[in-house]
Amino acid sequence: MNIKGSKTEQKYPIIISCSLLVVAAVFGVCSSSSFSGLEKSPQDEITSQQHWFRSPYIPEKVDFAGELLPLDYFDVLESLERELIVNMNFHSSTLQHLKKIPRYFPVIEPILAANGIPDDFKYLALIESDLMNKVSPRGATGFWQFMKGAAVECKLEVNAEVDERYHLEKSTEAACKYLKEAYRIFGSWTMAAASYNMGKGGLSKQVSRQKCDYYYDLLLNDETMRYVYRIAAVKLITGDPQKYGFHVLENEKYRAIPYTEVEVKTAVSDWTDFAFKHQTNYKMLKYLNPWLRDNKLTNAARKTYIVKVPAEGFRGDLRHRINEKEAEKIEEESKNSKMSDVND
Repeated sequence: MNIKGSKTEQKYPIIISCSLLVVAAVFGVCSSSSFSGLEKSPQDEITSQQHWFRSPYIPEKVDFAGELLPLDYFDVLESLERELIVNMNFHSSTLQHLKKIPRYFPVIEPILAANGIPDDFKYLALIESDLMNKVSPRGATGFWQFMKGAAVECKLEVNAEVDERYHLEKSTEAACKYLKEAYRIFGSWTMAAASYNMGKGGLSKQVSRQKCDYYYDLLLNDETMRYVYRIAAVKLITGDPQKYGFHVLENEKYRAIPYTEVEVKTAVSDWTDFAFKHQTNYKMLKYLNPWLRDNKLTNAARKTYIVKVPAEGFRGDLRHRINEKEAEKIEEESKNSKMSDVND
């Protein structure tokens, strides 16, 4: 028996394979042509560009608060590029910045302007806190990351019931006071920004030691060395997101929460009851007023506080409200359950 078969029989598989390859190629070209005629959605266009890795775009001139970065210095150019690369590729953080900016920058901008502070300092708040009421490991708190001592020096109230480091408007005013004083000392907004990171005393010591008052010539700690470049990088990216690979549609950004203001001049025994009285709930009341740190306000000094309440119809329904007896019953059952767990 001829196991290999005849030469003629051997040719057929080769001919068939070649034919299939030709058909596949033709079909591929036709498919490609037909699909190329279809309109691509904006999302398709975005997806097709997402995975390119490239050096960041750097304009010929870059400034912070009207003061030019000396990009002809190799170390300055490379430092800026480093922060651009980091923030371009720190997608989760940068995307959230782009979404939150429309909610918070309109609050910060007019306060900076009214105090004569350059608009670029809004980016300082962004890199300090990611526009969140963060608490650092050292205890720096709020959008502007005030330590308690510095906050009290800037006339912010800080106690167990009220902590105005969490108050966006008041903490922004306090930051303006600090920056004005820093500018008076150092004569430069860039140096004022650097002092916000390392403190006026720490920066003054380095100016004296190095006999230099120009930020871009000073050798400082790593965080402060990167600080102004981070601000400049975030300014560039958020100013022209698509140039740096980010695409956030207007309807995807977080809008401002409409609210009304209520004056409080007395004690408040229960902020939950206060919230219900104003047709909202405790969660939304605290969301708009994170500076309220307890469920009550003693207010022995009878100060006047302005409390924000969500506008009617804006996340203010009370469908899940229960009465006091039901709340007490749930709390009692929870206590009994815990006791049972311990006994078991």
